[in-house]
Formats: sequence, structure tokens, C-alpha cells
Amino acid sequence: MMTSSIYLASRSPRRAELLEQIGVQFIVLPPDIDESERENEDPAAYVLRLAKTKAEACMQMIAHGNLEIRPVLAADTTVCIDGSILGKPRDASEARDMLQRMSGRRHEVLTGLAVATGQDVQTSISVTHVEMAVLTVDEIEAYISSGEPFDKAGAYGIQGLASTFIKRIEGSYSGVMGLPIYETALLLRRAGIRIL
Repeated sequence: MMTSSIYLASRSPRRAELLEQIGVQFIVLPPDIDESERENEDPAAYVLRLAKTKAEACMQMIAHGNLEIRPVLAADTTVCIDGSILGKPRDASEARDMLQRMSGRRHEVLTGLAVATGQDVQTSISVTHVEMAVLTVDEIEAYISSGEPFDKAGAYGIQGLASTFIKRIEGSYSGVMGLPIYETALLLRRAGIRIL
């Protein structure tokens, strides 16, 4: 049976906004999982593992809470430069280091997706190459003062003030925001979710 209602295993307002954009109804049900990186873990393996773990943890919450069974969508986004994963900065100093490292260079934004149903968990990944302009010290400090970097992988949000820093992207704009729409729609349709 086709439905348009799912659980979203995320508190991200950006992911919620992107799902609303394609007409998918959802209930936010974020699990609490350990998002620590494993030793020598490849960035693609990292985001796929976290997305799958979030989806499976959400399915457990549904089972233990006697909630209505629906597909679960989970995602995880990270920024990668020189093979290193840049997660959410813990403080201004870490945000400054990340922004200085990406200034004038290309980096990758990886978003892993997982859709869990009662039968299985399907996964997908979106990789986008982003070229950032050379940033001045004043630009970095002003951006940090805005507060925007602190809940975002790589210390920036492409849909906010940092959009002025981005010279070029190759890949999915929505993937850089945290939910690649094309890949998400494919996985949701496979799980029986009606989109359009």
C-alpha cells in the first residue's frame, strides 16, 4: 500500500524543510546514537554507517514504543578535505580551523541515506564537490560571530550566510544541505512512499 507518511530520524530543520518541499509527510523521531568516527574509517563508510545505525535505532524505538509502523528515513552528512572528516565544530576555535582549511580549496560533502522498512534497510550516498573562495580573517570571524557554523558539518551552511563563500559546486545542492532530494526520492519510492 502506498503512503506518503514516514518517520524522520533527524532533528535537522533543513532536512524537514527539504522533505516538505517534495510533499512527504513525516513525524520527527530522532534516535540518540554514538556518532564517533572509527579509526581509519573512510568518510563514505562513516556516513553510510551512521545513516543505517540511525534508521535501525529508530525502528527499535518504534517497536518498543508500540508506534505505528512506517518507513524510517535517516541521513548523515559530513565534510571531507584531504581525506579527513570535518564534523560539527565544538567551539569557535575549531570552526575557525575548519574554515581556514577549506578557504580557497575544494572539499567534498558526503551525505549517507538509509530508508528502513520492516523488511530491510536500503542505503545510498551523495557526494558533492564544493569550491570555496579564499576567505579573509574578517569574513571568517564575522561568520563565526553569526553563530551559524555550530550545528553544521564543516562549520558552514550553504543555504545561509556562507552561500557567499561558495564559488562552485558539482553535485547535489540539497545534498550539501543534508538531504539529497534525488537519492532520497528514489529510496522512498522503493519503500512504497508516494511522492507527487
